Amino acid sequence: MTVSKLRSRVPEGGKDLIRSATLAAGMATAGARMEPGFLVVGAQRSGTTTLYRMLVEHPCVVRPSFAKGIGYFDLNYGRGERWYRGHFPMRAAAARRTGKSGSPMTFESSGYYLYHPLAAQRIGAQLPEVKVVVLVRDPVERAFSAHAHELARGFESEPFERAIELEPARIEGEEARLIADPEYVSYNHRHFSYLARGRYAEQIQRYYDALGRERVMIIDAQDLFARPEAAYADLLEFLGLPEFEATQTGVHNARPRQEMPDELRRRLMASFEDQDAELAVQMGRTPSWRIQP
Repeated sequence: MTVSKLRSRVPEGGKDLIRSATLAAGMATAGARMEPGFLVVGAQRSGTTTLYRMLVEHPCVVRPSFAKGIGYFDLNYGRGERWYRGHFPMRAAAARRTGKSGSPMTFESSGYYLYHPLAAQRIGAQLPEVKVVVLVRDPVERAFSAHAHELARGFESEPFERAIELEPARIEGEEARLIADPEYVSYNHRHFSYLARGRYAEQIQRYYDALGRERVMIIDAQDLFARPEAAYADLLEFLGLPEFEATQTGVHNARPRQEMPDELRRRLMASFEDQDAELAVQMGRTPSWRIQP
């Protein structure tokens, strides 16, 4: 029985014990465990759950032991490489699982990696050969969705318009503190960066600097949802994985929310004009949300 199936049958209080014991065993055997061949780094609320489900369907892809995201290069970097490797499958077991399908590959999907100011540098230093997948979405819709997400999880109490008014003061100086103190964890930077996370171009540039452009793939979330077969095929080619047809397409992890006022949407969209122009250069095409109907 797999770890995930075992955990699903255990009461909530026992899951932490299973995770602790499994991680301890993982750390003890870290040298025999796989290293991720690619990372999905975000953006948060841009289709990462959908992409994760599509990827783990692939017969050559082996998921991490506990959850889709490990959060090592942002929140847990101080725990060390053995802790990180302890989350991935054993090489021998992965090879047996994939069998004749091809060489196994593992990955993780942590949505804060794209936005955290040190994650790209850390990834480049520890995993210089890794490939990185970035999902981008209409930044205004992404911010609205992120607010609904934080509200539902109890991290936010303000309505959307008030939250984005408060955002500059809430996150002021937090990026500088994260850079100055590698052990610092910022609640506000994680939970209240609604518009700042939509400044994709400057975040992607950090990955270009750390890994090189050839190791970074940008996927427009609209393509993933409107043309999943084509987007998935392009991704498999980028990752060097055999062709495969995924079935877990469609929107996953969406939250219901009210409509945004048109005037607010227009104002926020205008604020992203320069960033979206830079993103278009990086993508080699106009982002879907900037294409006139």
